Amino acid sequence: MTEDLRQDTLYQLDHVSKSYTRGKERVDIFTDLTMQIGRGEFIAIMGPSGSGKTTILNLLGGIDRPSAGEIAFKGQRIDNLGQGKLATWRAHNVGFIFQFYNLMPTLTAIENVELPLLLLKMSGKERRRRAETALDIVGIADRAGHKPRQLSGGQQQRVAIARAIVADPAVLMCDEPTGDLDRESANSVLETLQLLNTELGKTIVMVTHDPAAASFAKKELHLDKGRFVEREALA
Repeated sequence: MTEDLRQDTLYQLDHVSKSYTRGKERVDIFTDLTMQIGRGEFIAIMGPSGSGKTTILNLLGGIDRPSAGEIAFKGQRIDNLGQGKLATWRAHNVGFIFQFYNLMPTLTAIENVELPLLLLKMSGKERRRRAETALDIVGIADRAGHKPRQLSGGQQQRVAIARAIVADPAVLMCDEPTGDLDRESANSVLETLQLLNTELGKTIVMVTHDPAAASFAKKELHLDKGRFVEREALA
């Protein structure tokens, strides 16, 4: 990979391809994809079903690997890291937010938020302090002792966002984060993501089918036939 000339570049993808084997057939998701993501961007990725939107998130988050090409984060290649190093890299740099929250039903909100910190070396007291701070940032500190079944969908997603930011990652990967919410709750969650982007400088990559959700981002990337078409998001 060539040296990145822009200090504000967070991700660099060079000639990335991804394919799967289905029986004897090879299915190409995308081929020869090259792109940059800058620090502090809020990007909405849109496109038809099966276009590879979630695959992009998985590659950026180190959950999946490209079939060909290189992916660098802050100038360091991550596509060729071993599983142990990749897990450590994820724990320090990436937070994930999913459509269906993925909260542990037997744990309270604050206990759910603490979970990612179990992978890091810190005391129980420090874990609790960070979890309390994260819940406060997303405006749900008063529900710290509630279990998921005692929370609305919007509240559960706020807990999930708190869990995603508790380790202070540089980037948040959001896969349809408002897909299971009503409009009012969705807008509240999206406003929280905007705050994390503008006030805390988090880089956010969000996959969505919803144009209203995409309008909260600074930039829209439309993925179609393995290529991105960029559009400036509406203010």
